[in-house]
Amino acid sequence: MLSLDQKEDAEMLDAVDGRTMLAGSNRMEILLFSLGTSETFGINVFKVREVSTTPFITKAPNMPRGVEGLISLRGNVIPVLSLSKILGLSAPGDALGGSMMVTEYSKRTLGFLVKEVDRIIRVEWDKVRTPDNMSSNSQNYITAITELADGKLVSILDVETILANTFGEAIVGNITPLHGGEEVNVFFVDDSAVARRKITEVLDKLGVRHKHAQNGLEAWTRLEGMAAHAQQMGHHVGDEIDLIMVDAEMPEMDGYVLTRNIKNDSRFDGIPVVMHSSLSSEANRAMGKRVGVDSYVAKFDADVLAETLRPLLQRARQA
Repeated sequence: MLSLDQKEDAEMLDAVDGRTMLAGSNRMEILLFSLGTSETFGINVFKVREVSTTPFITKAPNMPRGVEGLISLRGNVIPVLSLSKILGLSAPGDALGGSMMVTEYSKRTLGFLVKEVDRIIRVEWDKVRTPDNMSSNSQNYITAITELADGKLVSILDVETILANTFGEAIVGNITPLHGGEEVNVFFVDDSAVARRKITEVLDKLGVRHKHAQNGLEAWTRLEGMAAHAQQMGHHVGDEIDLIMVDAEMPEMDGYVLTRNIKNDSRFDGIPVVMHSSLSSEANRAMGKRVGVDSYVAKFDADVLAETLRPLLQRARQA
């Protein structure tokens, strides 16, 4: 179990500002836990508000599969999900699990039931890889893999996919196309397939052209390549990219380091960077500003995203 009586680990869970500084160093802290199988799972500590023993859960009718019910937490009623059921790792009649992680994603507070919480580890983002050819039943919910010192693999959950499959994807409604949008180019990067799909819907409805990458290092490699090519051709890379949108958490290079790389490279001068992240706290917004993002948008509200991008894209088109 997580040793909350150990001062260092307790501080890791409570010191939000300290965790934000950690993100800017291209490192992350992962809370390890098990779901009753031999696999080890992880979740970014940024998103964990607290850990407790499993409380009394009030059953409610017509709950989605995997949602065990509701609890009252300091005056707020929140849904509680069984991760083992959602990932297809539990058999009928299995216990719910002894621990609950209270998490915050995209301004939504949720309880995640797990069998046991282990400990917090610190890893470099460049040691976190996109999974390939996974055989686990939970593969659709894994966004990245990292390795412990003893060689054991840790599967990092794609909570955006879990939430989309449990509660349904956010609906992208009517969005007024950007006048002259066909002349505008957006480059975006996100490691979540669900997020990429929803971002693409918004950009398509705005009527702008777009390209994407699936992790921070891939994005930076492609951006550097575009900038080098533009330089060779004697023009500005801004002729090819009008706006860059980055996620915060990504394998191999996080969005904070990616943004800092872009802002420190004069070839990208004048190209706005928007951070679009499920890390919605004020501390994360402050870190985004610290590395130079021009705007910070919490996932996922299609209207807010479109209206954040619209003036930046209009300005780029008029430049």
